[in-house]
Amino acid sequence: MLTIHAADLVVPGDRRPALPDGAVLVDGRELAAVGPYGKLSAAHPAARTRRWPGVLTPGLLNPYGPELLEHAYHPDPREADDLGTEPLTGAALAGLAMTEARWGASARRGVQRLLAHGVVAVAGGLWRPAVVDAVHRAGLSVERRFEDPAGPATFDPLAGRSLTEAILRPLPPDGAHGAHDADGTHGMHGAHGREATFAVFDVPDEAALAERGAATCVATVVAGRLVHRRR
Repeated sequence: MLTIHAADLVVPGDRRPALPDGAVLVDGRELAAVGPYGKLSAAHPAARTRRWPGVLTPGLLNPYGPELLEHAYHPDPREADDLGTEPLTGAALAGLAMTEARWGASARRGVQRLLAHGVVAVAGGLWRPAVVDAVHRAGLSVERRFEDPAGPATFDPLAGRSLTEAILRPLPPDGAHGAHDADGTHGMHGAHGREATFAVFDVPDEAALAERGAATCVATVVAGRLVHRRR
């Protein structure tokens, strides 16, 4: 099924100009095209349309994979009276009886918070099987990092980083030879074969996103699946 995800502004992610009233065309798991919403909808009248408020960007990379998922415990809401709602680290974590099953449940909750910040990948080595399983089941990728990032660890990949730095990989460029397709859409050739992975933030522009951060995320799509939607 073809789905058009439209937003007030589409940001490609590699310093190319943003596209007002832009959209991406998703075909199953793949990103089939990027272009003006009007032209994509006219070219694909049978496609379902999801219209989102704000800015659509490529998915983001959080550099604190191990710190957030293997060096912290994310309490179950039923534990809030005893443990609170914020991640537990250090001595507080050491005082818990952590089993592999409990690590897995914690990681699943942590992953949900990452998805709610437009994150589609984490960086850093993960070694706990239950954590690795939770990350992979959610569709997040694990990227290599060459040095430990400056702390403290945060779910917001835009804290202390620019949008360009936080993006995992940009949206595809214009067509294979850098030209527009005949129907005016971007990248029908260049997009083919790329997974449809992106996020949408309820802000008016890139400056507002930098100021307000990734907690403004309203939707995260990984390989064509809507894995987070703010109700």
